[in-house]
Amino acid sequence: MKAQTAEKNRLRSLPAMDCLLGMPDMDPFLENLGREAVKTVLGEAMDSLRKKILAGEDVEPSAESVLKLALPVLAARSGGSLRPVINATGVVIHTNLGRSCLAPEAGKAVLAAAERYSTLEYDLSEGKRGHRSDHVEWILREITGAEAGIVVNNNAGAVLLMLAGLCSGKEVIVSRGELVEIGGSFRIPDIMAFSGARLVEVGSTNRTHLKDYGNAITENTAALLKVHPSNFRMEGFTSAVPREDLAALAKERGLLFLEDLGSGTLIDMAPFGLKGEPTVSSCLKAGVDLVTFSGDKMLGGPQIGGLAGKKEIVDRLRIYPLLRALRVDKMTLAAFEATLRLYLSGKHLRIPTLAMLKETGDSLRRKARRLSDRLKKILPADTVSLVEADDAVGGGAFPAERLPGWAVGIVMDSLGSAGSVLSLLRSLPVPVIAGARDNMVLLHVRTLLPGDEERICDAFRAVASGR
Repeated sequence: MKAQTAEKNRLRSLPAMDCLLGMPDMDPFLENLGREAVKTVLGEAMDSLRKKILAGEDVEPSAESVLKLALPVLAARSGGSLRPVINATGVVIHTNLGRSCLAPEAGKAVLAAAERYSTLEYDLSEGKRGHRSDHVEWILREITGAEAGIVVNNNAGAVLLMLAGLCSGKEVIVSRGELVEIGGSFRIPDIMAFSGARLVEVGSTNRTHLKDYGNAITENTAALLKVHPSNFRMEGFTSAVPREDLAALAKERGLLFLEDLGSGTLIDMAPFGLKGEPTVSSCLKAGVDLVTFSGDKMLGGPQIGGLAGKKEIVDRLRIYPLLRALRVDKMTLAAFEATLRLYLSGKHLRIPTLAMLKETGDSLRRKARRLSDRLKKILPADTVSLVEADDAVGGGAFPAERLPGWAVGIVMDSLGSAGSVLSLLRSLPVPVIAGARDNMVLLHVRTLLPGDEERICDAFRAVASGR
């Protein structure tokens, strides 16, 4: 009985909600989140304390105890969860950090489209309704040499639209070596089943020949499909059929020849030291009827999926009902148009992704040296060093390619392991996402944007001071 009485007394000692809401600590959260949202968080904290008290735990039923639980939650919700971060990982197209960063021109275009009414679906010359793909189709034709093009919300959507609109109820032949799975459990066999097309596998995992495709063709076959291997490579005893041969076979047998180019590129990446990646235009020149590709990876634009190819095929997809469900919003379309215009005018190195990939070893070393010198003024000099490091393209592109890079290495034994330092950096107002090696934090400089060096220095001032 005494224990139950003590528990009841402790429960009665919990502060009233009005008392908590009236505390000065609540003012900024009430302003940012509103009274009801703050009450919900405080109520959850109070419930947690009640459960602990009833479980016999030694907790103080005070306002301070409630705030200790509630304040971190309120702070996180007040600041927003989609936050800018500093990418010091050396992975250029970092899927978890938003993939490619937009060029300044694309950012301005997004803001203009977002803040005002626009000609999204309005033809100024005719004074009547227009089509949203018109804004980018002519540029896609100019850059790729395609007869026509449309865009959807991402490349997965582009592949789905292509298969559903052209091959539903029919067979599509694919090499077993190209039945890939990419991030988010996106599998070609699954998307094909969802589209209503029937998958026909040919060849073996490592070798497929032209005769394998020819022998699998039936009167119910709609297309041959080539799929980019994306984030893996097979080496050794392998064989794949050239596009030109598949194109000839498809034409001879009256079939479509389709290709999912995955990440996709609009320009030859050989001058960047990245070889072997086909461009959209090279696929079309080889005889592919319709190519799908991403806009937010190697292309360096927003998340979008492009379809480029023969006009009669694209026109069939323009009127397919699924297109409306996959259509692109005005801000994405504005960003993509601005990005394509940079390619059109030869100013593609203004796109951050391409600029980062183009950087030379000497340039990266100078950047790392400059950041190292600045950090040595904040941290003990013997904790900071210049380190050669491997960077990566990311985004499923060029998975086997090593990008030689430079980083600033930091060892702070006073703060514990490299993992502890990385955790502190992630907890800052502008989080720094870095790498680690041999208990050393690595700040890769390839992926730093203008202004990031100053922010990193501010971050380490905060870490060093314990703030």
